[in-house]
Amino acid sequence: MLRRIILLPAVLIGCMFVIWVGTVAAAQMPSQDGIALTMTAAADNEVLKAPEGSPPQEVNAEILSIGDQRCHLPPSYPEDIQRWCSIIEAAADQTGVPSSLIAAVMLQESGGEPLSYSSSGAVGLMQVMPRDGLASAFMCVNGPCFASRPTIEELQDPALNVAYGSQLLADLYAKHGSYREALFRYGPIDMGYYYADLVLNIWGNYQ
Repeated sequence: MLRRIILLPAVLIGCMFVIWVGTVAAAQMPSQDGIALTMTAAADNEVLKAPEGSPPQEVNAEILSIGDQRCHLPPSYPEDIQRWCSIIEAAADQTGVPSSLIAAVMLQESGGEPLSYSSSGAVGLMQVMPRDGLASAFMCVNGPCFASRPTIEELQDPALNVAYGSQLLADLYAKHGSYREALFRYGPIDMGYYYADLVLNIWGNYQ
């Protein structure tokens, strides 16, 4: 009997010890919320530890896209021509005329001034003759020579002007078989091959 009385407190003490150990261990274990917060903090820490100035993935893609559109014109062309590079290269892709030749025509015709207007009525970067203004007075067998052309206002748009002028040059090249012949017919009629050779010299010198 005495032995049972002694064992009872020992069992109670043992149970209490087990409960205490379990409670302490549970208190030291993180909760599920705590685990989630820790993972978030770790993820945030990884972002913070990324190299300084490192952009997000979508920005990298945008940079690559912009990089693909970098200018391929010879760097010797002046800044007034280089600033139209994206328009020039778009026209070159569309028409097959070399971008550096389009740039040479632009340099000779307008020097890169989009609102350039000649004494004969030619307009813009590529000095295209419009259907109105001074150019409307030029008469051909079937009426005004430039009746099907864009207007002055339309040709003051750099993209339209370069696209239109480049297509004219491409059509002349396809018809006559050489850029000298094409330029002879593209330029002022009173300059003849002198104009063509001027542009070809620019093209050759700015390679």
